[in-house]
Amino acid sequence: MKRRTKIYVALLFGLIFATLPLNNASAQLFHEGEVLYYRAAYRAKLVPNTEVGEVTVSTKCDTLNGKEVFRVIGNGRTLPFFRWFFNMNDTYNIWVDKETKRTQRFESDIREDKYTFRSNYRYVWDSMRVHTWSQRRNNTPRTKTMTLTKESMDAVSLYFNLRSVDLESFRAGEHHRLDMVLEDTIRSLRYRFIKRDTIKVPRVGRFATMKFACTIGSSEEFSFTDGTEFFIWITEDENKIPVMLSSPVRVGEVRAYLRSTQGLKYPLSSLIEKK
Repeated sequence: MKRRTKIYVALLFGLIFATLPLNNASAQLFHEGEVLYYRAAYRAKLVPNTEVGEVTVSTKCDTLNGKEVFRVIGNGRTLPFFRWFFNMNDTYNIWVDKETKRTQRFESDIREDKYTFRSNYRYVWDSMRVHTWSQRRNNTPRTKTMTLTKESMDAVSLYFNLRSVDLESFRAGEHHRLDMVLEDTIRSLRYRFIKRDTIKVPRVGRFATMKFACTIGSSEEFSFTDGTEFFIWITEDENKIPVMLSSPVRVGEVRAYLRSTQGLKYPLSSLIEKK
């Protein structure tokens, strides 16, 4: 049971930090002072909805190599009650060029019980290359250089990609695809718009949303047949915030949902009814 719970919690944080892409990277919406707070939970037929973790995503201004950039910080960790059997504390940082909205640098520091993993990516857009460095536990670090496409991003950058798109342009059932830089490989993420949906977010209220289905392909031949499909609900307003993420597992379901916000650029007009 302990091992199974670890997998559920890890998947929840992964869903939040690798949500939904958009073909045009320059459309990302970064807003200084914005902070989004999420809770992660697991539930099954005989198990009530149980919150096991929390995730915070914040944006601020910073400098990198003498240039003004946006810095996005994501942190996910298990709640205090669950840390005795699974202590997770994952931190992600990305630095984004203010003009091009392209990621310049990515760093991760993952600590899950005795397991540790650190990585950083350095993007060189002039030559369409990304240089990666990663280290598991105290093993010898690995380095790799990979070819980018205009749509290539790290997992945290994907979080912002629906923030400025015209949601009216999506058609039900229409598939889109993007490349995601993940550790020392590039994975494909496929997504499709399902429908407009009204969804109830625990302790917050009812939202008008756009519902999408997403699948992360395998690292070999971009196959999606062995990938798990998960779902995401985006607020149908100018902020376009992910308010709910859901993924089925072998037994039950893992979820992440919005708990509160701070410093939004636009009114949260999609909130139909407060809790």
